[in-house]
Amino acid sequence: MNHGVDAVALTIVIVLFAVVTVLGFAAARWRRPASLASLEQWGLGGRGFGSFVTWFLLGGDLYTAYTFVAVPALMFSSGAIGFFAVPYTIIVYPLVFTFLPRLWSVSHRHGYITPADFVRGRYDSRVLALAVALTGILATMPYIALQLVGIQAVLEVMGVGGGGNTFVADLPLFVAFIALAAYTYSSGLRAPALIAFVKDALIYIVIIVAVIYIPHRLGGWTHIFDSAQTSLAAKNPATGKPAGSIIPGSAGLWPYATLALGSAMALFMYPHSITAVLATKDRNVGRRNAALLPAYSLLLGLIALLGYMALAAHVKTVGLDGKPNAQLAVPRLFADLFPSWFTGIAFSAIAIGALVPAAIMSIAASNLFTRNVYREFLRPQAGIEEEARVSKLVSLVVKIGALVFVLGLDRTLAINFQLLGGIWMLQTFPAIVVGLFTRWFHRWALLAGWAVSMVYGTVKAYQVINPTTHGHFGGSSAPIPFLDGRNGYIALTAFVINIVIAVVGTVILRSLRVPSGRDATTSTDYLADAGDPRVSDLPELATS
Repeated sequence: MNHGVDAVALTIVIVLFAVVTVLGFAAARWRRPASLASLEQWGLGGRGFGSFVTWFLLGGDLYTAYTFVAVPALMFSSGAIGFFAVPYTIIVYPLVFTFLPRLWSVSHRHGYITPADFVRGRYDSRVLALAVALTGILATMPYIALQLVGIQAVLEVMGVGGGGNTFVADLPLFVAFIALAAYTYSSGLRAPALIAFVKDALIYIVIIVAVIYIPHRLGGWTHIFDSAQTSLAAKNPATGKPAGSIIPGSAGLWPYATLALGSAMALFMYPHSITAVLATKDRNVGRRNAALLPAYSLLLGLIALLGYMALAAHVKTVGLDGKPNAQLAVPRLFADLFPSWFTGIAFSAIAIGALVPAAIMSIAASNLFTRNVYREFLRPQAGIEEEARVSKLVSLVVKIGALVFVLGLDRTLAINFQLLGGIWMLQTFPAIVVGLFTRWFHRWALLAGWAVSMVYGTVKAYQVINPTTHGHFGGSSAPIPFLDGRNGYIALTAFVINIVIAVVGTVILRSLRVPSGRDATTSTDYLADAGDPRVSDLPELATS
């Protein structure tokens, strides 16, 4: 295995990386408002994105380094369980079509910037809103970390970083952090929205070429699947069991199904997903994109198969530090089978595919802090310019938190970063999604359900040990109580506990006539659209 630097590929990556960085700064002048000094403009792009821009923004938001590195890595290391990502992206869009237009309407009617703003108004509870906000911030950090791991994997395959010196090994993460932090601070949500055009174009080019050329180079799909099955059937020295299978066995059915369902329910609880939707100009933009975005699921299925192609090509996934790292499977596959110039394009697609969502995630998390922690508890008198200034600074802190996750947790199966975040985010589903349709749940019962399920999910995830590295948070599945030792996604088990506590708690609290607070919303708020005079009077919209 050649550990030298691939100068051609590295040069192309640097050039394209510089291009998108310039675009990120230039985005501050795109649809230029009178000022970016408000969360409406910096954090939501003026709430003016139409269907075309939103298609790329949501695509860049949802199809991340998780898609291009982590999912194929799971296929490479464990087999068909990695395909859970395909049905989950199919399940999620009917959910989105149903509830996000209602969230758009009520948010525009009341000027809500974050999902925690909605919870605050709906349930009249600062504490419950704080719980939702802190959950979003916490879950976003490992998701940003996953993006940075994707960039690091690309640079490592090119021979950059990963050596014995700790600073040198992690230098790519710091480089990515500096570039990302700078243009996000400058341009806000407009930056990832503009860069998403470049990212999607590169990804489509790379994947179309890959799924045509690589099977031809490797002797066809039959050979690829046969080779993958043979490789996965070999015993893992650490466990003494086969690494996986291209068809899930009976023991894998529950983890597969619960991962798909739980991930689908959690995806649009993430603040970055909601931020992209709230940035649209009318409630039907979200619906149109929910109908169109399943086209990305086809792309995702093809990308996942790169993991099997890497097995068939017998790529070596030992990093420059001498340790095995499944995240290197797809970058190594491109490096082994393509000329350096195309490898550079492919690596640029992966790196830029990580930058776009990382920017949106940091913006969304900083908005949560500013609106639901800083203004709610620390500076209630903060004006819109102060909010924007604080949010910009916090976006830098969030990225530092993501670096802590990268440096502190096991990176060899980075998909666990996203699945760990999903465990936490799903626990906000009752307050946000159920709250969009009914206010039956009592605010304190929702808070109790959230607290217990968060503790349960975190402890269970911590107790999962990676059999290879022996590190904690080594997986996302654990035995499901009362189901004969069947394993399932921890997030879904915690969610069931959450709902049970919320239902029982609500019955008890309502029977005791404990005050449930004042609902700041009305039934018509959930149907308001652009042109409604109550919507058009929102502050800052006139400058977009």
